[in-house]
Amino acid sequence: MIGRLTGVLAEKSPPQVVLDVHGVGYEVDVPMSTFYNLPALGEKVTLLTHFVVREDAQLLYGFLTGEERATFREVVKISGIGPRTALSILSGMSVSDLAGAVSRQEGARLQKVPGIGKKTAERLLLELKGKLGADLGAVPAGVNSEAQADIVQALMALGYSEKDAAAALKKLPPDVGVSDGIKQALKLMG
Repeated sequence: MIGRLTGVLAEKSPPQVVLDVHGVGYEVDVPMSTFYNLPALGEKVTLLTHFVVREDAQLLYGFLTGEERATFREVVKISGIGPRTALSILSGMSVSDLAGAVSRQEGARLQKVPGIGKKTAERLLLELKGKLGADLGAVPAGVNSEAQADIVQALMALGYSEKDAAAALKKLPPDVGVSDGIKQALKLMG
């Protein structure tokens, strides 16, 4: 519903900021990684947002980067993990640190985040495995162009493994366009 806000930073009180957008002050909860990179009060800023409607509240969560928002959205999809816990995770570690911990299955690293115990860390590792790489723009070796990277990411988003996507990419012409490449790769994989 509300995907982005651009306005003047009116208040900063961790983890919440107030963004004045043409006279309307939006209260936005942000992870500390975003909070530390915000400009000074009175400066203009753009936040990518995630809007949550609950029975008792309507909440906005804001992020400076698309990577942070995409990671936040992946984390809140996990059963038992709410927006507050997701903010805590992104405040306790960067997106790349989280992706690294997941890929290396480092539960102890996740447990260092306040509010994350052993069982929650294990669930995060299980549920996020293979999901953060595409969101972070991780591209396998052998990808030489932006079009090839887009093809691999599209295939991974469709549920194919990175290995299968890379193998299909090798069979495609090097100068293939994104949409044609995806179609050809799907034919090869089907």
